[in-house]
Amino acid sequence: QFQLVESGGGLVQPGGSLRLSCAASGFTLDHWTAGWFRQAPGKAREGVSCISKSGGSTVYRDSVKGRFTISRDSAMNTLYLQMNSLKPEDTAFYYCVADPATPCTIGWAEGDGMDYWGKGTLVAVVS
Repeated sequence: QFQLVESGGGLVQPGGSLRLSCAASGFTLDHWTAGWFRQAPGKAREGVSCISKSGGSTVYRDSVKGRFTISRDSAMNTLYLQMNSLKPEDTAFYYCVADPATPCTIGWAEGDGMDYWGKGTLVAVVS
């Protein structure tokens, strides 16, 4: 059974940092495209970042470029999202996603290409 479990969310002040983790089980994360979505209350979900199967390429939405970094630990079979310089508009539920077929390219977050989702972790950026 494929499973993704997020952790690391919480309450942080503007300008602060958080690192989200996503532990994968039932499959080898290195062999799949993996990424993060987020959804704020009352807003549509949006793709934040993805990393390719090889780890050689990444994609970030414009609003997080230079602030967020996606990475993967093969030994731990875990995906990470390092979030720095957090802003109130980053407040949302963050979901770990993975798929064996969808490539990590521009447009990766459109449609329903990512088949496997975690249950999410809340990030709240407040003064």
